[in-house]
Amino acid sequence: MPAQTSFSSRSAMRHLERNTRWRKLDCFKQALLTLVHLRRNETFSQLGASFGISQATAWRYVDETLDVLASWAPGLHEALTGLGEGDHVIVDGTPIPTDRIRADEPYYSQKHRKHGMNVQVIATPDGTPLWFSRARPGRTHDLTSARAHGIVQACLTRQILVLADRAYQGAGATFRTPYYHHREQPEHYQQFNRHHARLRAPGERAFAQLKTWRLLRRARCSTRRIGTIVQAVHTLLTCDYRG
Repeated sequence: MPAQTSFSSRSAMRHLERNTRWRKLDCFKQALLTLVHLRRNETFSQLGASFGISQATAWRYVDETLDVLASWAPGLHEALTGLGEGDHVIVDGTPIPTDRIRADEPYYSQKHRKHGMNVQVIATPDGTPLWFSRARPGRTHDLTSARAHGIVQACLTRQILVLADRAYQGAGATFRTPYYHHREQPEHYQQFNRHHARLRAPGERAFAQLKTWRLLRRARCSTRRIGTIVQAVHTLLTCDYRG
């Protein structure tokens, strides 16, 4: 399993950096512990019982490993390296649901009718994820988030064509979004929207891969850690592609 092998080797590197000579779990088991947490979304008490360690130790090991993985995730400019005029990508936002009460207004998305965090995704035309952004409160509009993360400017600078939904209207010259009220418009408007939808459809594959990690279907952790988790998952997805 190439992802786990690379995963455990990175944990070993962190152990060396911290000069840790003895641990309750070796590097491979610590990597496995984190993978179980991400895949199954088990509580730390459940994880600890399964691996014969305390709840606090399970939390510390997972937190440490996620930081290592997140540090290996590509930045925006690195992800867009090699792309330029004539290329196109798919950009969209996806919610990461969280356990929050309705009073937590910044995290409540009216669009999705749930609490969560907003993550921007850049995917290739075939749906392969290129880059996941850091998480912002769920109430954040997709276009606002894309601008804040530098996506709009980075694609404009490189003259990369971006296919996006109506939430990104007004983003700039390189963004292509569907027409509103296309059924009331001439036939070529309707044809454009149909063609646009077909080209954007593979982008759902990137979301699907992200949500295969059960922790990201409903996160119980602090909202401040969700961005790190998303970056860590991206590293693991990258391992799968390279492996």
